[in-house]
Amino acid sequence: MQVRDVMTRDVVTVGPHTAARYAAEVMAARGFAALPVVDDDDRLVGIVAEADLLRDRIPADPRLHLRRGGDPGVELPPVLVHDVMTREVRAVDVTADAAEVAHIFVEAGLRSMPVTDGGRLVGIVSRRDLLQLLVRSDDDVRRDVLRLVEEYTGDLDAWEVSVDDGRATIRRLRGAPQVSVSTEERALGALARTVGGVERVRVLPPAHQRTPRPDQPATAGVPGSRP
Repeated sequence: MQVRDVMTRDVVTVGPHTAARYAAEVMAARGFAALPVVDDDDRLVGIVAEADLLRDRIPADPRLHLRRGGDPGVELPPVLVHDVMTREVRAVDVTADAAEVAHIFVEAGLRSMPVTDGGRLVGIVSRRDLLQLLVRSDDDVRRDVLRLVEEYTGDLDAWEVSVDDGRATIRRLRGAPQVSVSTEERALGALARTVGGVERVRVLPPAHQRTPRPDQPATAGVPGSRP
């Protein structure tokens, strides 16, 4: 499964010339830990996080410093997002494997990552987005697997698909593949693994394909046998 299949597309962003105070207001009101920063062409140019906005932005209480004989300080001038944002952003491509992103989240301790397509911001993927894959119902997963199988083969009402706790089983009930049976089985297994919620895939031989018993050798070509 690719990141495009699980990411959040409706992303709140700010521009580099947006007031840092406004970015802080948005983050506080919406409960965001960070906001992507994009230019006029929606290209990702940075990210502004809570720590960026807090750094040297809260003035010291002058009353405390006056009592201690210290410098009460001066009022900080307004700043823009580009003055505080982090420019080196770790982003992920829209076609990246969701499994690889999950590994990055765990190893790097990240909570979310911007998603780009050709440098332009197209979404954001978070730990919560990936966790949704683990809680999909078997019925929802089965429908997606069956849809992909029918689209790939062009054979409708010819498949038996079941999903049990993320384990998918696929079997052809009628019709014949346009390729070899083994090729079709490999393709169907690969397709099923792209569905969110699928952990394992088993493709069974076609129901109408007869498998000779070990104690019943074939008679074709044996001298004296009847055709």
